[in-house]
Amino acid sequence: MALRPGDVVLTQVQFTDTFEIKKRPALVLFQELDNIVVAGITSNTKMKGIPISKEEGAIKDSVIKLNYIFTISAAMVTKTLFHLHTKKKQLVFNELEKRLHTLNEE
Repeated sequence: MALRPGDVVLTQVQFTDTFEIKKRPALVLFQELDNIVVAGITSNTKMKGIPISKEEGAIKDSVIKLNYIFTISAAMVTKTLFHLHTKKKQLVFNELEKRLHTLNEE
């Protein structure tokens, strides 16, 4: 399955505090072979992150959680839900760049 950065997919997610696996939306950051690096998405709009709305394609108003990045297998993706518009992808990139910039500091 070829996915593009900015695709929002429905995937199986194992939560960090339990062994439970649920289907949840996630934002594709990049794909390399069968490994897909994604950011989790929550419908809890009180959580910190980048908001996405129903008008943008989300089933309900949600938040992209850049503090919840993980790798999944392509086999875990059920389907592609929608694709983020260019401005929102740029916002995700800018926020990730800010957070990763500290790697460059001594």
